[in-house]
Amino acid sequence: MSEPLRIGVLGAARISGASLIGPARATGHRVVAVAARDRSRAEAYAAEHGVERVAGSYTELIADPEVEVVYNPLANGLHGPWNLAALAAGKHVLSEKPSASNAEEAAEVREAAAKAGTVFMEAFHYLFHPVTRRLHEVLASGEIGELRHVEAMVAIQAPADTDPRWSLPLAGGAVMDLGCYSLHALRMLAPWAGGAPRLVSARGGQRAEAPGVDEWLDADLAFPGGATGSARCHMAYDGLEMSCRIIGSRGEVLAPNFVLPHRDDRVVVRTGDGERTERLGTRSSYTYQLEAFAERVRGGAPLPLDADDAVATMTLIDAAYRAAGFEPRPRVS
Repeated sequence: MSEPLRIGVLGAARISGASLIGPARATGHRVVAVAARDRSRAEAYAAEHGVERVAGSYTELIADPEVEVVYNPLANGLHGPWNLAALAAGKHVLSEKPSASNAEEAAEVREAAAKAGTVFMEAFHYLFHPVTRRLHEVLASGEIGELRHVEAMVAIQAPADTDPRWSLPLAGGAVMDLGCYSLHALRMLAPWAGGAPRLVSARGGQRAEAPGVDEWLDADLAFPGGATGSARCHMAYDGLEMSCRIIGSRGEVLAPNFVLPHRDDRVVVRTGDGERTERLGTRSSYTYQLEAFAERVRGGAPLPLDADDAVATMTLIDAAYRAAGFEPRPRVS
């Protein structure tokens, strides 16, 4: 193995245990520092997860010469500002999605990444798992024929009313937290669809207790080659659904949980010849992602995600918001 990455974590978010700490431990990378708004929280987090030390602030962590990679799992509205700060400090950045509050800010992050010359990636971890790779392989093989339609649905039960995902000032909303996956999954089918999809229409519902914040949103898209798509999300659903179904002229392929494939690693292929279920393994998609990111940082290996991709996704998110009668998310003031 090449030299381990030296990673600093912004915030003491619960997600980091699964999305970074566990994968770093599994792949031999070092989590050298963590910072939180409350130092006692950072100290408890470091003790729980074996982080080497606590930084006094986000700014101190970013300035730490030993930290070469900054992982940013903060609330959505804090992705853009701290991505910009980390890139300005010359760090590599692995940012939770979405990379910014809106497309304008995402473009600034792209410019900062280009200026820094470091690796910037939005953490669409699902793309690195064999489940999603298999969806693409089945489509590319011609087994289900030409692409006709794709449906992606990402839905969870409602977080608490106090959760930052319901906060407009912190760039919350169903599309920001969940629909970004649906839209991104459709965008990734461009090679087999004649190009990237365009938004046709969108409908959404507002969270009653959170004016301007979407509780759910359905977007209809069209590809240049004639295929259509449906990208849906719901943040107050009656269960959990994270499915992607690709329909071709001769059959279809389904991933029941493409976002969290370690919970359900099935890929189901249905054609005129019958149905089969493939199992692709429950190793974490976050672990595959960290491996790919490290290979890029250490050896220059190509990545399917970069700052250009992040801008394209954010542009589509903004368009979906406008079409459904919402405003794009504001930047943190």
